[in-house]
Amino acid sequence: MRKDDSAPPPESGSSVNPDRPWFTRRSTLVVGVAALAPAALAGWVLTQVLAGSGSEGQQPRPLPASHAAGSPGQRDAKSGSTPSGSPTAAASTPAAAPVPAPAPAKGPLAGKTVVVDPGHNTGNFKHTDEIDQQVDIGTGHKECDTTGTTTNSGYMEAEFTYDVSQRLRAALEAQGAKVVLTHQQDRPWGPCITERARIGNEANADAVVSVHADGVSAGSRGFHVILPAKVKGGAADTSKIVEPSRELGERIAGNFARTTGSAPANYLGSGTGLVVRDDLGGLNLSTRPKVFIECGNMRDAKDAAQLTSPEWRQKAAQGIADGIVGFLGG
Repeated sequence: MRKDDSAPPPESGSSVNPDRPWFTRRSTLVVGVAALAPAALAGWVLTQVLAGSGSEGQQPRPLPASHAAGSPGQRDAKSGSTPSGSPTAAASTPAAAPVPAPAPAKGPLAGKTVVVDPGHNTGNFKHTDEIDQQVDIGTGHKECDTTGTTTNSGYMEAEFTYDVSQRLRAALEAQGAKVVLTHQQDRPWGPCITERARIGNEANADAVVSVHADGVSAGSRGFHVILPAKVKGGAADTSKIVEPSRELGERIAGNFARTTGSAPANYLGSGTGLVVRDDLGGLNLSTRPKVFIECGNMRDAKDAAQLTSPEWRQKAAQGIADGIVGFLGG
């Protein structure tokens, strides 16, 4: 390497001693620049902060609320707790509002319990062995339950009774009553007549109504209400319910005729629409006022036309409900 390549020529006008080694001169320059750099950088940062501007004049984006000093959501990094003095630490969590108690039932039947018994069950036709079992009704023995009848077109009595019972429940609940159904078609067959009676007894019902439709010969028309006879034997003792059951039946018969326009049966009851029987386990075993109502004859074409009409079934339910309301003093 040539010696004159190792050192650059001195700059014009420079006061640097030309005899001073070149690396000494450069070291002095580097030290000076290094000393000035931090000060320049600090000045630039201060200028940016005071100016409050970012690149191209944009305002700096504020910190999220959760990171702002004193923010309710800010938590101590070590303990995970909210710093004392913050809004969250000062405020207590409000107590949950108490759930209001259900409003007491209102209406003329408030405080009353009515048991509605939809006669038969649509599944009984497939469970004849089960429903044919004999049960004790106090004065003798009878089948656990029966299939019920049908219209000539196949509309089941059990379908009819359940539909009317649902409508009857709605009408009674609208008057403030507590309504219990003996079944809601949630079982394959039954219940037995003994269980139907027990449901009404255990509910301490103020009234029990079993809904049915008859299945006699064509030409036999109209409704009738079946009342319990005075019987005593085994588990059967109707002595305390005969009179109130008759009053219940009379109320229902009058209101049913007026609401539906149907006449009392022309084939029994001597035109009164009332019949007394001692062979029905559902009545014999009841300790609460109870009646059966046969709303019409499913085997008569004219009665069947009514029984299969939803509008008429609504009237039937309302007529029964009105009778119960009258009986219970509503």
